[in-house]
Amino acid sequence: MKLKLYRALYESLSITRSSLNRFAESAPKKYRVYTIPKRTSGQRVIAHPSKQLKAVQKELVKILVFPLKSHETAYAYKKGLSIKDNAEQHLNTAYLLKMDFSDFFNSITPAVLFLICENNNIKWSDAEKRLLKNLLFWNKTKSFNGKLVLSVGAPSSPLISNFVMYDFDVKISDFCKKNKINYTRYADDITFSTNVKEILFEVPKLVKTLLNEIYNNLITINDLKTIFSSKRHNRHVTGVTISSENKLSIGRSRKRMISSLIHKFKINVISQEDTCYLQGLLAFSISVEPIFIERMKNKYTESVIHNILKIRVENE
Repeated sequence: MKLKLYRALYESLSITRSSLNRFAESAPKKYRVYTIPKRTSGQRVIAHPSKQLKAVQKELVKILVFPLKSHETAYAYKKGLSIKDNAEQHLNTAYLLKMDFSDFFNSITPAVLFLICENNNIKWSDAEKRLLKNLLFWNKTKSFNGKLVLSVGAPSSPLISNFVMYDFDVKISDFCKKNKINYTRYADDITFSTNVKEILFEVPKLVKTLLNEIYNNLITINDLKTIFSSKRHNRHVTGVTISSENKLSIGRSRKRMISSLIHKFKINVISQEDTCYLQGLLAFSISVEPIFIERMKNKYTESVIHNILKIRVENE
């Protein structure tokens, strides 16, 4: 498959090819870098493209969304799908395995992208490869000829990351179907579940073998985040709790936090930052466990919950 990438892009942007090339040359350094706290510990580095580069990347997504496919088991960054949909695939099973890729986005380089393109018969000219390399990837060190990686923060990174994992998703899914295992991937989180005892112990070795075969170990597993669990305990899939009764829940600690913050809101001693946090938690609860919201309405009154959510709507 060949795409007339240059023509599609400079026509959509209404600029000349030479202007596009000049812009692309310095694009890998056009990022604002900052950190945010991770869910557990440490800091996540966000590289946010400049306004101009972001606009170009959005146009690229429109052009590339057809040839760069993603697998049906990939649940992140897809319209109409959420972490709830991902977790639902693992209901009514007894055994669970969670694994996590190491430094996922920053492990994806132009070489990895073009390797998967070649495997899927997507052909680019040398000029198109240079263009994609410069427009889609971030120069982490900002040095001359510095290593280019996919950034957390670019609007094009979700599409590229899902496509890059396509070959892996296909092969691991084939194994799982043959062995009565449910498999999903949500960005860098991969989850396996089954009712077949001990079969999941075979999976980590297979995952590592496939990553080596497909990506030459450029994409690897963070062994510290490999977790086996069973129905005897609450299981957690992409932030959603699966109870021992096989129901989706936001989890006890989150419920306690929400109740405490609602109380603070009601007596007007909550900070603006915590109000925003509470709004997000309530929206998450409505999606995953709406019955909990009804309990909060009964406890604190419907008008209080309405007022919290109303602020969210007004701010959007």
